[in-house]
Parts: sequence; C-alpha cells; structure tokens
Amino acid sequence: VRLVESGGGSVQPGGSLRLSCLASGTIFTPLTMGWYRLVPGRQRELVARIGRGSISGSEYADSVKGRFTISRDSAKRTAYLQMNSLKPEDTGVYYCNVDLRGQTYWGQGTQVTVST
Repeated sequence: VRLVESGGGSVQPGGSLRLSCLASGTIFTPLTMGWYRLVPGRQRELVARIGRGSISGSEYADSVKGRFTISRDSAKRTAYLQMNSLKPEDTGVYYCNVDLRGQTYWGQGTQVTVST
C-alpha cells in the first residue's frame, strides 16, 4: 500500500489549498483516512480524520474547525482536505494517514506554507 499525496504549496494568509491522498496498491477500502501535520517545534498533530460506513463521521482539531473540511471518495480510495482561510500557523508538513485491515500507513508528507 502506498499513499500518494498531492496539493501542497505556498499561499498567502486567507487563501485556500486542497490536499488529496490516494491509497494505491490495494483493492480494499481504508477504514479511516486522515491528515496529520508536523509544525517545527511541535509534535505531529491530528488535523482531520474521516471514517467509513458505520463510523463515517469526521473529527477535526479545534484550530481548524470551520475552516477545513475533510471528505472521501471510497470508490477511489481517496481522501481530500479542503483548507480555507489559511493562517501562517497552518504552515507545516501534512501527512496522510490511513487505517487499512489493521495496519496504519503514512504518506511521505506534503509541505504547506502560508505566508505573505
């Protein structure tokens, strides 16, 4: 299983970015898909996560509620993170995280930079 991330980049404060994460190399649908971020000087933290089926709800870090939206296309085994009203403190490396058949997988990370 390989997680293919895309959509990172640089944006000014108030701007938007959309991250994508494809779980390739498997025919199975991940149980949960989510995004974590690593900010310099801090531990990696959960940004948003979404379940499947009976646990299809989503959860968000307090700092991104109302600005970020996570969604998924289970048929495509892809998760999306729409990030609006970005702030400089959102800067960091964003990692896709997937739970699949009892195993946890991580993407390689994609850089998000919010600055003037």
